Amino acid sequence: MKPAAIRITRDIYERARAKMVEEQLVARGIKDKRVLNAMLAIPRHIFVDDALSSQAYSDFPLPIGEKQTISQPYMVALMSEALGLTGKERVLEVGSGSGYQSAVLSMLAYKVYSVERLTTLTARARRTLDRLHCSNVVIKLGDGTMGWADEAPFDAVIAAAASPQVPEALVDQLAPGGRLVIPVGTEESQKLLRITRRANGVSTEVLGGCRFVKLIGKDGWQAEKKDASER
Repeated sequence: MKPAAIRITRDIYERARAKMVEEQLVARGIKDKRVLNAMLAIPRHIFVDDALSSQAYSDFPLPIGEKQTISQPYMVALMSEALGLTGKERVLEVGSGSGYQSAVLSMLAYKVYSVERLTTLTARARRTLDRLHCSNVVIKLGDGTMGWADEAPFDAVIAAAASPQVPEALVDQLAPGGRLVIPVGTEESQKLLRITRRANGVSTEVLGGCRFVKLIGKDGWQAEKKDASER
């Protein structure tokens, strides 16, 4: 299986995507051509509600329901670039959300395994990814902080929500040389970390500051009572 050959059709947002790539990504230092091409190709507007389509290429996150968001385009690009993908990797994504990050990864990696805890978002992401023929993305409902042990090890792991600490399972499921990119910190402020598994342990780099929604799960933040049915 090769990285996904996304089915792209011409749409009214082509210029908006090109402007997004030049002004929000290239201007801020994103250099990986494969990441830039993926961001240019994927129709971000189909991952949000119709009422928000005109804002899909703006420089901020947008709500997707269930108190979740589709991340700011720059953050999607930064995290994707930080994984250092060449097209041969098996990638674990923690938090499918709208499916947009999954679609970007599908063009950069061999196969994407995505875990989402919310039923409604899982179903919606799958439908949208199917529209684009992202056949190398598989999604399951579950606790992302526990990873996907049956499919481990992974060459790269990406978490699209912030944890109070680095979930141990995500590090354990990295292949030698594998990279984990994850926001870690408090509810109000986090640092984006890249953790690389080495022969003698792990190394950690701080890529910058960020702010994400909470990563809910056994090794993350605890769910509110009204969310219990979704766990």
